[in-house]
Amino acid sequence: MKQFLFLVAKTFFFLVLTAGCLDMIYTQIYLSSSNRGKVEAVFNGKPTQYDVVILGTSRANNHFVPELFEKKGLKTFNYGMSGSHLFETAMLLELMLERNYKIKTILLEADLSLSNEKRDEGTTARYLPYIHHSSVIANHFKTEKEFSLWYYIPFYRYLKYDSQIGFREMFESFIGKPTNHLNHKGYYPLPSKKGANMKNDYRRLNPLKNKYYEQIKQICKANNIQLITVTTPVCENVKGMDYFDKVTKLHPEIHNLENLVQGDNYFSSCGHLNDKGAHLFTQKVLLLFFKDK
Repeated sequence: MKQFLFLVAKTFFFLVLTAGCLDMIYTQIYLSSSNRGKVEAVFNGKPTQYDVVILGTSRANNHFVPELFEKKGLKTFNYGMSGSHLFETAMLLELMLERNYKIKTILLEADLSLSNEKRDEGTTARYLPYIHHSSVIANHFKTEKEFSLWYYIPFYRYLKYDSQIGFREMFESFIGKPTNHLNHKGYYPLPSKKGANMKNDYRRLNPLKNKYYEQIKQICKANNIQLITVTTPVCENVKGMDYFDKVTKLHPEIHNLENLVQGDNYFSSCGHLNDKGAHLFTQKVLLLFFKDK
């Protein structure tokens, strides 16, 4: 019996030691990677001073063209991320400030994301390698059910989110293989698609007094950052378009731009502009908010 218990204890110790070593190796690789994604670029990149930082979901990532801002002399980067919610957007803004980025203006896309306060599993995973190296990330995750597992169990987070931060991503980070996430200053252009779904239904959505949006507003106020919050275009064949009226009624400071670009030829899908539409939309946004820059 003693031999059996000794074997169990020895095996357990070996597993913990192995997990700890793997955790350390993976984490060190992610701490030196800056050309794979936007979270890595912020955490490991050189602190930068921006005139405009674009934040939001894929509807920011695919809709705002930084090169057009740059032509007006505005140093700009699009940090919008596909799949992210306001939970992750607030964390990214805090992380940028923690890493000593200087920002004059935040251009925030907040429309459909106002309808929930959930986190996105895939986007969440991108922050987890840095949970022990950033008080912002640790504090942001502290109320999550799995926080103790992420923080205290070695290698757990890498196993749980293998498709996002597991072996393949770690190896490609190690060899320095770049992605397209940082191309075009963070903007991801979408093509026109024949037969794309040009209808949607927002009737079940209701905007909230979203705590993460309120957090973003407080952060900007505390750091003397101008915050411009907008909704972005959707195709014409949408049921429940009054959702956007509800947004501006609940949040009067949000600029409703959902109809600023019209015509299905400007859309890749009902909720996302194609490259042509994004250029037109960005030009109109510049005229609205940055005319005198």
